[in-house]
Amino acid sequence: MRTGPLERWSGRALLAAALVLTVLPLITMVSAALQPADVNPTGLAWPTDPQWGNFVTAFETGHVGRLMTSSLLIVAVVVPVSLLAATLAGYALGVLRVRGGGAVLIFLVLGLTIPFESLIIPLYYQAQTLGTLNTRWAVVLPLIGLFMPFGVFWMRAHFVNVPRELSEAARVDGAGVWQEFRRVQLPLALPALSALAILYFLWTWNQFLLPVVLIDNPLERTAAGALTFFQGQYSLSIPLLNAGALIVIIPVIIVFLVFQRQFVRALLSGAVKS
Repeated sequence: MRTGPLERWSGRALLAAALVLTVLPLITMVSAALQPADVNPTGLAWPTDPQWGNFVTAFETGHVGRLMTSSLLIVAVVVPVSLLAATLAGYALGVLRVRGGGAVLIFLVLGLTIPFESLIIPLYYQAQTLGTLNTRWAVVLPLIGLFMPFGVFWMRAHFVNVPRELSEAARVDGAGVWQEFRRVQLPLALPALSALAILYFLWTWNQFLLPVVLIDNPLERTAAGALTFFQGQYSLSIPLLNAGALIVIIPVIIVFLVFQRQFVRALLSGAVKS
């Protein structure tokens, strides 16, 4: 497929505009974070005397290290469990074609349409009944359930696109369902699993509403959820607040930069057929 000069230049212009709109807020946050702690920055202006110590102050006083540890503990449970459940369910719906799978798929798609905010009050009372309120389990368990509709739909879309001849060849060679899944389907699903793992990590790390509502102790929340406590503590220090926010989003940026190839490859594998 050939593209003309106008299409190429318009595409580059759109990419440049998207890059500016993405990078400009980060540059603004960095410039604000480097201002003196007692200054209320307005607009985008690089300080004449950058206060790099604001990051150290924000990290130590805001207990950012402890908050990141809490986030990592939640991520370490949510991401593997959600991936396992989504993969098995996607395999059952996409390859095994279990009875009633169509109705289950419709039910999951309907789950994607429910506003997340509408579930907060029921989740609060449910956590109170289960005794998980004000613990990390009050965030872990709902996140696993809330991630299921998208994860199952994502993995089913991958398994449906795998040629059925591969499964038939494995069955002819005497492989059972579990052997076929582990030796044939799972290796082919690694790009889709990698992309889904990245999305799960980003969504869990950036989770804000659940920790704020379900955990009273700010130091037991996720790093993003604890920014409310941090903002309350430094309500008059915008530079320190921006410094703390930048520290929190650094792991997200690193994870995406490290695994961006796998993410793009998984997206292209669903759009390009050989």
